Amino acid sequence: MAVEPLARTEIDERLERLPGWSFADDRLSRTYAFHGHPQAAALVAEIARIQDELGHHSDLTLGYNKVTVTVNTHSVGGKVTELDFGLARRIEAAASNS
Repeated sequence: MAVEPLARTEIDERLERLPGWSFADDRLSRTYAFHGHPQAAALVAEIARIQDELGHHSDLTLGYNKVTVTVNTHSVGGKVTELDFGLARRIEAAASNS
């Protein structure tokens, strides 16, 4: 099954079920804040594991106590697809367990 870019209305509908995530510049993004660096780094490691499992990868920025995730699908010209929302849901679940 080919992956197709989602229309803006589809993106907006899916974002309603992912509080804290936003859409801009053809990317989904979210920043998570923690009490310290070890917690933020642990989330990055968990996200890396999830991404390898799914074969779909985001861009991650690790700060002292923050992790910023941005994702789109390169194989469809850098647009947002259902693959991105699947990854975002998995990241959200991992972050809620952190």
